[in-house]
Amino acid sequence: MERTTTIRGRHVRYLDAGQGQTLLLLHAFPLSADMWRPQFDQRPEGWRLVAPDYAGFGGSERFVGEPAAVASYALDAIALLDALGVHRFVVAGLSMGGYVAFAVVRQARMRLRGLVLADTRADADSDEARANRQSMMAALDERGVAAARDAMLPKLLAEENAAAHPELVATVRAMIERNAVGGVRDAVAALMTRPDSVPLLKDIACPALVLVGERDAITPVALHEQMHAALPNATLAVIPGAGHLANLERPAAFSAALGGFLAALPPDSHA
Repeated sequence: MERTTTIRGRHVRYLDAGQGQTLLLLHAFPLSADMWRPQFDQRPEGWRLVAPDYAGFGGSERFVGEPAAVASYALDAIALLDALGVHRFVVAGLSMGGYVAFAVVRQARMRLRGLVLADTRADADSDEARANRQSMMAALDERGVAAARDAMLPKLLAEENAAAHPELVATVRAMIERNAVGGVRDAVAALMTRPDSVPLLKDIACPALVLVGERDAITPVALHEQMHAALPNATLAVIPGAGHLANLERPAAFSAALGGFLAALPPDSHA
């Protein structure tokens, strides 16, 4: 399931399992493709799951000679699918993965069979959010990846889930700590410069699923209701008891909603 290849001149690590139609899974900040392992364990029949580590995360090499931008992460993901011989696919992104998924829409709209936006948002950073990211970059320079771990870990999981499942906290902490500080810093720069995707929503014609943890404190349910209302062909699923990392906090419910969406997709007329 764990594989490596060379994409756009860099070493890229990715998870790959199953056969059939392809679901591209894009991970949250500051984690890695390993966050999707529960979904690999509950992979829908007839689907192939592909989950890359972003440049500078997990086992993938950092960007060289190009600015860090959500568009660059999307280029990598599409290039990986090209290398795997995949033309048509569904893309699912959680948190930062949603921002990268919007970039995939911009770059490969005609190749999409469906879109899943989980625990994410369509709008760009506010001035306050950008200032907070500048502060994180300074902290990363001073303290390394520990700065991202300490800032993000308390917000990623619902408080009651973190208290009840210390093993989940340890898993998320380990994913963060395995990342290279340069890659995390690149991602912060990409996050704070990402474009506003709200105007894009009305033009996304493919079927879409908007998923959110009921207790998500970073991107609350209301934001997902707004995205759901703006998308022409979308359904909304709220995962009870889950926080920002809904796929890890309530993996069975998340995978069931995802599997139901995939099963209901119309036949691919472009196949």
